[in-house]
Amino acid sequence: MCGIVGYVGSKQAYPIIIDGLKKLEYRGYDSAGVALWSANKINVFKKEGKVAALEEFVKNQDVTSTVGIGHTRWATHGEPSDRNAHPHYSKSENIAMIHNGIIENYASLKTELIKKGYEFKSDTDSEVLVNFIEDIKLNNNCTLEEAVRIALKRVTGAYVILLIDKDLPDTIIAARKGSPLVIGIGDHEHFLGSDASPMLAYTKEVVYINDYELAIVKPDELILKNLGNERVTPFVQKLDLDLAAIEKGGYDHFMLKEIFEQPQTIYDSFRGRLDVEHNTIALSGLDSIKDKLMAARRIIIVACGTSWHAGLLAEYIIEELCRVNVEVEYASEFRYRNPIITSEDVIIAISQSGETADTLVALENAKKQGATIFGLVNVVGSSIARISDAGAYTHAGPEIGVASTKAFTAQLAVLQLFALKLAKLKNTISEDRYVHLLHELNAVPEKVQWILENELENIKAIAIKYRDANDFLYLGRGYNFPIALEGALKLKEISYIHAEGYPAAEMKHGPIALVDSTLPVVFIATKDSYHEKIVSNMQEIKARKGRLIAVASAGDTITLELAEDTMIVPAADEIIAPLLSVIPMQLLAYYIGIERDLDVDKPRNLAKSVTVE
Repeated sequence: MCGIVGYVGSKQAYPIIIDGLKKLEYRGYDSAGVALWSANKINVFKKEGKVAALEEFVKNQDVTSTVGIGHTRWATHGEPSDRNAHPHYSKSENIAMIHNGIIENYASLKTELIKKGYEFKSDTDSEVLVNFIEDIKLNNNCTLEEAVRIALKRVTGAYVILLIDKDLPDTIIAARKGSPLVIGIGDHEHFLGSDASPMLAYTKEVVYINDYELAIVKPDELILKNLGNERVTPFVQKLDLDLAAIEKGGYDHFMLKEIFEQPQTIYDSFRGRLDVEHNTIALSGLDSIKDKLMAARRIIIVACGTSWHAGLLAEYIIEELCRVNVEVEYASEFRYRNPIITSEDVIIAISQSGETADTLVALENAKKQGATIFGLVNVVGSSIARISDAGAYTHAGPEIGVASTKAFTAQLAVLQLFALKLAKLKNTISEDRYVHLLHELNAVPEKVQWILENELENIKAIAIKYRDANDFLYLGRGYNFPIALEGALKLKEISYIHAEGYPAAEMKHGPIALVDSTLPVVFIATKDSYHEKIVSNMQEIKARKGRLIAVASAGDTITLELAEDTMIVPAADEIIAPLLSVIPMQLLAYYIGIERDLDVDKPRNLAKSVTVE
């Protein structure tokens, strides 16, 4: 969840680290700090708040150094404060460490250290770990590298740690388990980060560190070892990312930029895969496990948050088109409830970052039981991509806004292709229906562009009208129900307004008690086979004086007459329509957040990549 940065080379480390922390601030913004090696000592500067607060705090300080580590925090152990901010010193202040993750057995380690006379200045598990490492180093008269290796064999939990030692002037020691770590290779220099964004301006060559690997990083040397002290050959990859992709590009916020990128990112998800001229779909990841999919007893989709909503929609589509049983599981529940998994099951894991902790552990458990894993992720080289037997990248590009927008629609786009290709292989779809849906999908980028060009001012006006509401209700049926859930989640994330998503027919089983003249009720009411039913539900709300807002298909005069406010999307097949109806949901949440003067890119308490439980 936290963002980590490191640099070792000939340049000044502090500006590189600060710039990297700004690029990683979407991973956590409760506090920030840096540790810099200087003249045989380590200087630590840290401050509660965002990276800008740290910059202000460090003004006029001597930050001269060519070796350093930096951290932007999402609080787990201990409230946001200066003392709980990273980096943390060891007792002697000879070692400084930053940490992303949770040390689950920190309490027993802390008790052990207190008995030895250690005192702690923070509430964090991270300070326990750095002191545990130093204690091992002193008692065993060993190197820092060896002390880290011994310590991590005792540690339970998830971590990426970066350490510097006052006696090692040109070295960073790093290790990971369960949280991401990337090392960039420069010209007589190395860069470290939670992802590749901090190093894009300096290098395109990176090494993705695997679980249980330890890195000894110097300006001219990168040594990887496993916890058994055996050398591991680094696998160098070339990044296919541009620096412009992680800049705002003239937009006020990353979230707005990423909403407006969706015509292109959806097109990129189709590019090289969807061929309407020859009516074919190319998905090599699906082809590689074709026999498993054809024989699958069931498909289990595992995901969290917005990705879970994409999975729920995929369940409806795959069952409709492919006639195979699909179950959708929250990864956080799936990993603990001892599910029955067999070799006849195919698991589809959906994750924007490819590092979601709960999803990773769920996959590891399922793989042990013989299931085949298909990963759908956005980040090349991520942990889920590596653990999967096959998969597909969404090609959404870096998503900096904490609330997912373009990554969600890219997931939907690839899942639509997956369902159509599998249906074609299984011969569960007619040729006419197959060709029709291919052409409908191909038209989606242009239709999304139409929404962005024609509905923006209307949605802004709706946002102004309802910005002071205390609650929202989002309702949809069939393929639009997952979009109601996603709309409610976006509003909660961005505006801090309480919102609930429900199947429209379930409204009468409880939620209708909430309806009064102050409650905005958003209906995802695009034209589909359920439309008459959704119109009936709208009339029930209107009869109780609820404030009706609808997402409606172009030309739908019935919904237009019923609703107090309407957001129009182009007409589309009901299976394809969710790719369009979600766009107004994103924009509505964004503009209400703006009207409430909130930081829409960095919502409170949230972080982009959930790498801890």
